[in-house]
Amino acid sequence: MSTEPLVRVAMIGCGGMAQHHLRSMLRMTDSTRVTVLCDPSPAAYERAAALFREFDLEPPPNEPDLDRLLTRFGNSLDAAFIATPHAYHHDQAVACMEAGLDVLLEKPMAINAAEALSLIETRDRTGQLLVVAFPGSLSPQIRTAVRLLRSGELGALLSISATVWQGWGPGFAGTWRQQPEIAGGGFLFDTGAHMLNTVADLAGEDFVEVAAWLDNRGRPVDVMGTVMARLRSGALVTMHACGEAIPSCASDVRVFCERAILRTGIWGERLQIQRHGRKQLRAVKVPASMGVWEQFLAVRRGDIPNPCPPEVGLRMARLWDAIRLSASRNGAVVAADEGLTS
Repeated sequence: MSTEPLVRVAMIGCGGMAQHHLRSMLRMTDSTRVTVLCDPSPAAYERAAALFREFDLEPPPNEPDLDRLLTRFGNSLDAAFIATPHAYHHDQAVACMEAGLDVLLEKPMAINAAEALSLIETRDRTGQLLVVAFPGSLSPQIRTAVRLLRSGELGALLSISATVWQGWGPGFAGTWRQQPEIAGGGFLFDTGAHMLNTVADLAGEDFVEVAAWLDNRGRPVDVMGTVMARLRSGALVTMHACGEAIPSCASDVRVFCERAILRTGIWGERLQIQRHGRKQLRAVKVPASMGVWEQFLAVRRGDIPNPCPPEVGLRMARLWDAIRLSASRNGAVVAADEGLTS
C-alpha cells in the first residue's frame, strides 16, 4: 500500500484520448483520484462516466467551463491532465498553471513556437510542473536510444529516416481533427506529431534547413506529407506521412550511425540495433514501460527527471513552423528559424 498522498486531478477533455488514459488512471486508486471532469459535450462526459462505473467508482462531476472549474475546485486539486483539441492547449495549460496546478498536456503541446515559448515562460513564472504527454519521449525505448546515440559508442549520426501511416483521412472525416482552426494542421500535426517529436528527440540537435510538401487530397487539412531536413551537424533527415493508407496505424524509424543502425517507432513501440559486423537487427532490452500518467507521477515525486518538458514541445513546434512555411512555398528550402511564428 502506497503511503504517498493521492494526486487529485482534473481531466480536461473527455474525448477518445482522455478515455484511453482514464482506463489506466482508474486502476491507480492508491495514487490518483480523478476529482472533476471538464467537457462541454454531455455525450463525451457520459462515456467517461461509464468508465468510472465500469471500475465500480462514482463518476465525478462535470464542470464544462474551465474558469469556473478552477474557481470551484482549484483548492482541492493538485494537477490537471489536458486532452482537448490542439488549439485549446495553450490557454488551458496557462490557466491551470496560474491556478497552481501541475499539468500533463496531450500532444502536440502548442500549435506554433510562439505558444510554446509562452508556455515555457508560464512554467518558469509559476514554478509548476509541465510534462508533455508524448509516449515516444516518455518511453524506455526512446530514452534508451537517446542514451546510446549520445554516448558516442555508435559513432556519429549520419541520417534518420521515419515513416508513419494510418487510415486517418477517412477515419476522422467530419471530426475536429480535420477542422484547421482548432486542429492546427492535419495528419502530420496529429498522429504525425509523434514522428516529428521522436525524430527531433533522437536527433538531439537543431534543424537548420527544412523542405516540405503537404497534400490535402481534397480534405480540409493535409493528409500526406514529405519532409527533408538537415541538422546542424550535417546529418540528413527524411520523414514521410501517409494518412490515406488502408485501415492501419503504424510507424518505422531508422537511425543510421557510423557504427550501428537503430530501429524504433514513433511511439517507442520497439527498439532494435544492428552493430557493425552483425548481420541483422537485435532487440535491445529496456525497462518495463510506464504509461504517460505514471511517468507524470514519477516526475512529480522527483523519482525521475522530466523526460518531456515544454522545451521538447518547443523543439517540435519550431520544426512544424518551418514545415508549414516550406510547404506554403511549394517545398522551397527554408532556414529552420525562419518559420518561427511571432
